[in-house]
Amino acid sequence: MSDAVAAESNASKRQVIDAKVNETLSRLFDTVKGSRELVDKANGVLVFPSVLKVGFIAGGQYGEGALRVHGKSVGYFKTISGSFGLQAGAQSKAMIFLFMTQEALDSFRKSNGWSVGGEGSVALVKVGANGTIDTTTATEPVQAIVLTNSGLMADVSLAGTKVSRLKI
Repeated sequence: MSDAVAAESNASKRQVIDAKVNETLSRLFDTVKGSRELVDKANGVLVFPSVLKVGFIAGGQYGEGALRVHGKSVGYFKTISGSFGLQAGAQSKAMIFLFMTQEALDSFRKSNGWSVGGEGSVALVKVGANGTIDTTTATEPVQAIVLTNSGLMADVSLAGTKVSRLKI
């Protein structure tokens, strides 16, 4: 493949990812009260619009997304994880990581590969009884939001999730 074709293909892939990231953030803001305020507070936002999980006995998940800083995509990433145990079918979810401190964002950007529970300690965002994210209690340096078609996923483990840069 020529360099020009590869560059065009990469640009097209980045455009597709960016469009899906925009859709995911819009859906988040429309369905979860307080989410826009939390995203606005973040130094960086890593959005995986569609992380597909498949499996029966052994399973895995994969998704591609973009890191946004000040509303602009500054890098493209993939996420991969595996799991064992009884699991059937396939499901898709959006995963959003919020880097609440500059230090957490810098650490992520400098890493060669980042894993939840390893290099990255991540707190799952909780929704209060009133159905709103409490932005004052979201104090961990990295926050995560998992969004399904029916709304926020509250009881999920992100341990073992690995994130690495896409070469596009």
